Amino acid sequence: MRTMYDVQQLLKRFGIFIYVGNRLWDIELMMIELRQLHESDVIEKNDFVNAMMVLKREHRLELEYQEGQN
Repeated sequence: MRTMYDVQQLLKRFGIFIYVGNRLWDIELMMIELRQLHESDVIEKNDFVNAMMVLKREHRLELEYQEGQN
């Protein structure tokens, strides 16, 4: 798992489709959903850790991008 698209596909396997309209909010909501799947033992720890690393990187990059716009 290397991209946000990969994380979206993982969530899609569980019927979770996320689109709020704001990329930062989408990422944060995906993190929440992943944590819930992990706490419910629905996904493996390895998938959870990899997906969270991807989302944290995307979150940081999006914050940097938005700060650069101001």
